[in-house]
Amino acid sequence: MNASTPKMTTDEIRVRFDTEVERFSNLQTGQTALMDAPLMLDLIAEAAALTNPNATAACDLGCGAGNYTLKLLARLPDLEMTMIDLSRPMLEKAQERVQPVAKHPVTIIQQDMRGVDFGIGKFDILMAAATLHHLRTDDEWRGVFQNIFASLKPGGSFWICDLINDSTGPITKQMWNRWSEYLVGYKGEAYRADVLDYVDREDTPKPLMWQVDLLKSVGFQTIEILHKNACFAAFGAIKS
Repeated sequence: MNASTPKMTTDEIRVRFDTEVERFSNLQTGQTALMDAPLMLDLIAEAAALTNPNATAACDLGCGAGNYTLKLLARLPDLEMTMIDLSRPMLEKAQERVQPVAKHPVTIIQQDMRGVDFGIGKFDILMAAATLHHLRTDDEWRGVFQNIFASLKPGGSFWICDLINDSTGPITKQMWNRWSEYLVGYKGEAYRADVLDYVDREDTPKPLMWQVDLLKSVGFQTIEILHKNACFAAFGAIKS
């Protein structure tokens, strides 16, 4: 990651995702650029269902084309789902895919996560997959985490899978080199260069342990690490 690279604006990110709907509609892979994407998709959905088996309401923040919602509904079919995304075409595709298998009307909200009014004590489960890395400042991260904590019912859970950094420069470099090798092996040098270029311009990931500490500081007491491979992790937090 090049700290000096100017970051894309929210509108620029929205425009990019507006054109990526079909790529994000693959339920088998989730997102092909992510290492272990199918595994993390299953881990998040299964952990949420096991933690809150009697859940009635859930939210998919940064839902994309609806992959994580579909996986969760396969385990908890009675959920009332709210899906939030920056991109209107993504939301429309998600609703098209999810509503036929949902037992209740699906609520879709086009909104930047920094400005979402999640409500108080509304959800049993909230998922955020490959979206939090678009937050910029520490205050933005804290504000979003505080709002998510407040939105959960007692016993509710918050599940994340995302691009991360590590806490030290050498280990961050090691892990990103491993991801770079994966990208080359998956689709070649040009693909690697393209992915790392838009990540450099678009994303500002935080270390896993930094996020764990932040989760605790906003009120979560129980943290679960489900998986980490190179610069990707799946983890969650439970509200007492």
